[in-house]
Formats: sequence, structure tokens, C-alpha cells
Amino acid sequence: MTRRLHLHYYVLAAVAAAFLVNLLLRTGLKIGGLPATLIAAALIALALRVAFRWIEGRSPLPAERWALIALYTAALGLLYLLIWGLMLLKDEPGTAGQLLFVLHYLCYPVALVLALHLGQRDA
Repeated sequence: MTRRLHLHYYVLAAVAAAFLVNLLLRTGLKIGGLPATLIAAALIALALRVAFRWIEGRSPLPAERWALIALYTAALGLLYLLIWGLMLLKDEPGTAGQLLFVLHYLCYPVALVLALHLGQRDA
């Protein structure tokens, strides 16, 4: 079985979409905080699911779902670690700020897990 696109292209597109959707929500629509993150995470996860189905002509197989989730989590994790490092250099956020930052990050992989796994019959 040949794939039309490698999984990392989907992940790179999703990470780029995360940046653009957040930019649109936060600056264009003036939605901020956790609601913006939740909206962005849900939109990107659903878009990734729809794009995969449209391009490949099928739903992702279980191994592909977990690979997409792992790659997406790792790619966003690296970006969030970079941003976290910049935050620490500028001024040290308190424990609550760091916890909130991690919560924002976790919204993205959790949304992708839900989007890819809900409604799937094959295990």
C-alpha cells in the first residue's frame, strides 16, 4: 500500500496551520487565552482528519493515527519548549503561568487524539 503523502507532510502542515490559525484568532478576531487555543486545536485536528481522508481516500489506519499523533506532539513540543525557553529568558513565569502554558500545549495533541480516534471502528 503506497501513501500519497508521507505522514510528516501532514504534521508540518498542521504545525503551520497552528501558527496561522492562532494568529488569525488572536489578532484578527481578538479571541485570546484558552478559548483561542481550544478553537485552534479543534479546527486543526478536524482539518487534519478531513485532509487525510480526502487525500488518501480512506481514514488513517491505527498505526498511522498513532504516528500522526506522536509526530504532531513532538513537533509542537519542540516549538513550545523553544517558546518556554524564551519566556524564561525574558522573565521567569510563576508556577501557575508555567502550568497554564503546558495546558495550552496539551490541548493540541488531545484534540488530535479525539479527532482521529472518535468514531473509528477498527482498533
